[in-house]
Amino acid sequence: MLVGDRGAYGVARPAGEIQVPATVQAVLAARIDRLPPEDEALLQTAAVIGKDVPFDLLQAVADRPEEPLRAGLIRLRGSEFLYETRLVPELEYAFKHVLSQEVAYAGLLQDRRRALHTQILAAIEQLYATRLTEQVDRLAHHALRGEVWDKAVTYFRQVACFEQALGALTHLSENRETMELGVDLRLDLRNSLTPLGELPRIFDHLCEAEMLAERIGDQCRLGWISAFMTFHFWLSSDPDRAVEAGHRALAVAQAHADFPLQVVANLRLGQAYLSIGDHRRARECFQSNIESLEGDLIRERFGEAGLPSVLSRVWLLQALAEQGEFAEGIARGEEGVRIAEMVDQPYSIVGAYRGLGYLYLRKGDLEEAVSVLERSHRLCQAWNIPTWFYGIASHLGYAYVLSGRLADGLPLLERTIEQSIAMGHWAAYALPVVHLSEGYRLANRIEDAIRLASQAFDFARDHKRRAHQAWALRALGEIASHRDPPDAEKAEASYRQAMALADELGMRPLVAHCHLGLGEFYGRAGKRQDAREHCTTAAAMYRAMDMRSWLEQAEKELSCL
Repeated sequence: MLVGDRGAYGVARPAGEIQVPATVQAVLAARIDRLPPEDEALLQTAAVIGKDVPFDLLQAVADRPEEPLRAGLIRLRGSEFLYETRLVPELEYAFKHVLSQEVAYAGLLQDRRRALHTQILAAIEQLYATRLTEQVDRLAHHALRGEVWDKAVTYFRQVACFEQALGALTHLSENRETMELGVDLRLDLRNSLTPLGELPRIFDHLCEAEMLAERIGDQCRLGWISAFMTFHFWLSSDPDRAVEAGHRALAVAQAHADFPLQVVANLRLGQAYLSIGDHRRARECFQSNIESLEGDLIRERFGEAGLPSVLSRVWLLQALAEQGEFAEGIARGEEGVRIAEMVDQPYSIVGAYRGLGYLYLRKGDLEEAVSVLERSHRLCQAWNIPTWFYGIASHLGYAYVLSGRLADGLPLLERTIEQSIAMGHWAAYALPVVHLSEGYRLANRIEDAIRLASQAFDFARDHKRRAHQAWALRALGEIASHRDPPDAEKAEASYRQAMALADELGMRPLVAHCHLGLGEFYGRAGKRQDAREHCTTAAAMYRAMDMRSWLEQAEKELSCL
């Protein structure tokens, strides 16, 4: 709700917004007109102040001695326009009926109304000089209605009403200072919209900020815009531009010794590297942040929706999980949860559980994965953080599928994909589609499984998401090997392509899964020697990575051979 709306802050709406039945309005206007002129003026001044009227503020604006002012208030109280609401610590009045306030406000000429708002603004600043933060909503409202544009920008920014601040900024003359403020307000707005997943609006504001920063040649602000653009291009699945923007941001941070920018640039560049399957460079980015964010710095957000000390661990977990470094991943994941809960920052808490749940999912500890992801999912919904929803729901749906809970997992995966497409959240597209394909295969919906796995492969290939491409190839291999009759050529080719790509990217768990898939496929085809070799390799890899449930599956297959 906007500052200035009576429902939010108890101040009168502008005359154009008053919605009073004409007959009631006429009766109230007639009653006000019958008041003595000094009482009518006092009532109108009170109406401009708002629904709640502190005596000290009214006295400062009405500019009357105390005794005549009190006498006028007594008369207005007797006429049932005002009543006393508080005696201590300061005397305060309020309008008995909101409609009376609105009609009194509407009875003022625009110039007089604007002048009163300006006087009230100055009086509040003087009376409450030592505690202006308590009055910032009122200050923003009166600055806007009084057309004191520089102060409107300042106070709206303090109450995080960035779009209203931008609107006020358009009334100021354009110079370097106002252009810098225009950039900063758009970056503030981007930060407030990020947890809500408002991607198109965010990109528009970033482009506008970039044009302003380029006009004034502000390299530092351009560095921040590049860091935020990195995140946007990552979300929209444009990895080349994400990596380019990330390096640009990091170069500015290093050139200007801007530590906060360096932290954010490393975080976003690491995500960009993850998206193209460059796990080594991704780990370097995240590890750099973890090592530099110690002590009180773990509590700093650096303008982000969450804590970079936690978010760096969340995304490091994904790289560690893909590479089979589960022991280190669990340690880092538990660190992230401890930090997030200690600081009590909702966005970070949801993300920390999401990261740990993903790690357990990749490790094959499905009971633990479901427990952690369900908690993350509940918190995400309770705190309304759409940005995290897609990844959490996708992982949880897949954990349900692997646990045999197809009735729970398939609808969750389907909704996740539909909503991520609707929001333009393409970073969370290919992998959920792969997961849903596997669910359809287990539900014996083979044609749907083939269609989705093929779509995921094409998308991942076209958008250079090589890790997702490898998972899609493995899904195609699983489908082909389990068909009746099996598609031997397709199965073998898909598994081997997936294995080669996974090996190149250092994705040891996926390499092991491909060995197991080939072993099971050869076993069903009667090629016992080939089956034994692949299952033995898979078992050795699972054992080395402590992937116990997968190890049991490989050993069971070996015992059958």
